[in-house]
Amino acid sequence: MSHPSSRFAAAAIARLGFWKAHRFLLLRRASQITVLTLFAMGPWAGIWLLQGNLSASLLLDTVPLADPLTTLQVLLTGHLPQFQLLLGAMLIGLFYGLLGGRVFCSWVCPVNMVTDFAAWLRRRFKLPRTPELPGKFRYFMLALVLLLPMLTGFTVWEWLNPVPILYRALLFGNVTGISIIVAIFLADLLLAERLWCSHVCPTGALYGLLGKLSPVKIAAVKREACNNCMDCFSVCPERQLLKPALKGQQRLISDADCTLCGRCIDVCAAEVFQYKNRLNKEFQRFAHKAENEQ
Repeated sequence: MSHPSSRFAAAAIARLGFWKAHRFLLLRRASQITVLTLFAMGPWAGIWLLQGNLSASLLLDTVPLADPLTTLQVLLTGHLPQFQLLLGAMLIGLFYGLLGGRVFCSWVCPVNMVTDFAAWLRRRFKLPRTPELPGKFRYFMLALVLLLPMLTGFTVWEWLNPVPILYRALLFGNVTGISIIVAIFLADLLLAERLWCSHVCPTGALYGLLGKLSPVKIAAVKREACNNCMDCFSVCPERQLLKPALKGQQRLISDADCTLCGRCIDVCAAEVFQYKNRLNKEFQRFAHKAENEQ
């Protein structure tokens, strides 16, 4: 049963307090704004901690960082990228492979703030549920993005990629292409829930593949306490992953599509969900015992 209050996640706020019912949302916003600020300190204040953008950058004028999808596109144009770009892509790929690939989507990507705002407006104004695209459509988009450089010899996707477009707008006031950001917002708000991040974005698709074997996952460790309030389903960007963890044989949300945003942990008054290291022997024993008792 839903909490009688009309306020979203009212039960979690009442039982856990405002901070605990919003902590991962607030930490994600702090993470996204911190990354943006590190890039902005160069052009705004002349303090170049991070030079470049999320496509390719240099940390402390020494450590190269690069988007693996951008690097793959350069390779597929038939040109060998500079060693720094290759090294940067490998470092980023390893980092998100360990943490969980789509953690980029919820903790770093600035477009997530746009799509989260659209999702908040949908809840705020109780807009009706809309049909969703097939969950794997983003992988078709990824294949298309990787095919285009082979056919054209250009990194075509980077002309349309909303992440650098939004960064250029925020850091340099360059509004060229900002209509793409507006279109993503309106599509999420009016056409289908989480249309961009959950169904279309090829960058998210690649990061999901990179993080497939990550040890960091979310688990429904106290699913017996679930009261079917559905708050986690309302807020989760990949809600199709929740039912197997709550009702199936496996408590662990092991699917790479999970963004590890932590909002299911925030809004659950019963504290059903937790971050877990699936390689931890204590957790493995707990999960094995729990499943055997069913």
